[in-house]
Amino acid sequence: MRPIALTMGDPAGIGGELTLRTWLTRTGPCIVALDDPDRLTALAKTLGLNVPIRTIAKAADALAIHPEALPVLPIALAEPPVPGHPNPANAASVVKSIERATELCLSGEAAAMVTNPINKAALYQAGFHYPGHTEFLAVLTGAIGQQIMMLASPHLKVVPVTVHASLRASIAMLTTQMIVDAARTTATALRRDFGLPSPRLAIAGLNPHAGEQGALGDEETTLIQPAIDTLRADGIDVSGPWPPDTMFTPAARQRYDVAICMYHDQALIPLKTLDMDHGVNVTLGLPIVRTSPDHGTAYDIAGKGLADPSSLIAAITLAAELANSRARRGNTKSEDGNRG
Repeated sequence: MRPIALTMGDPAGIGGELTLRTWLTRTGPCIVALDDPDRLTALAKTLGLNVPIRTIAKAADALAIHPEALPVLPIALAEPPVPGHPNPANAASVVKSIERATELCLSGEAAAMVTNPINKAALYQAGFHYPGHTEFLAVLTGAIGQQIMMLASPHLKVVPVTVHASLRASIAMLTTQMIVDAARTTATALRRDFGLPSPRLAIAGLNPHAGEQGALGDEETTLIQPAIDTLRADGIDVSGPWPPDTMFTPAARQRYDVAICMYHDQALIPLKTLDMDHGVNVTLGLPIVRTSPDHGTAYDIAGKGLADPSSLIAAITLAAELANSRARRGNTKSEDGNRG
């Protein structure tokens, strides 16, 4: 199998340590790091990790190198990173790492890409104009339709319809069409990438007890039920609106494959409570496979040798599985957008 392209993330965060510790396990797919080899070598020495670093010229070289050393396609940093202290001077290298990984996936040199955590504030100071990875990758890949975030673990898959917005703003911006678009993109991804021929989608309500027939809010009637009706007309197996306080119990989770949630915390709180260490962020609606660990830069422990690579390992493993599934079914770009 082709290697998995792994970006550097914020060099002041825990991404470098995660990359080193992931290579030490060498139990999963071959990875190629898009990173500064000098900073990885120095970090391995500081942390006392026996990780030999080998610079390579092309991604395919990683397959032979990976068993003996961490293969790195070099991207130089402007300044040596200081753990826990993000430096906008290095933002261009962080962005270049993402761009190069994307190019490798689009050209077929890499099977998928996995992104280490970034600090968007540091990138903004250097002139980065995108809300985050998802929007940037959509532009880089020329993706059509809606690109959305799925959080996946062995216990639960969730998709928030509204993401990085306040609760007040999330409720104000929520529309029937947003729910329909998110569900359509999710259903397509579950069929193509997760190998589920007839995925079951559970649509969460917004209000306590799913509105209690209008007594606790009418969004279930005015916004959510029309979306469910449209999706059923599409032939999608969809149920709801589910009361949010009961849809994540063990018995309830057996009745669906993914929960479509109305806002960020409604989706992420149950997933992180069930399995914080193995949660993976998957971007749906792209012509390439992209995953990332479900945590941030963790500046408070950066450089201290305390970072747990479990989520990154899970992200790499899932990226390889999704890439294999997509390859078996044929990667047709016509599946990447929404109808309507």
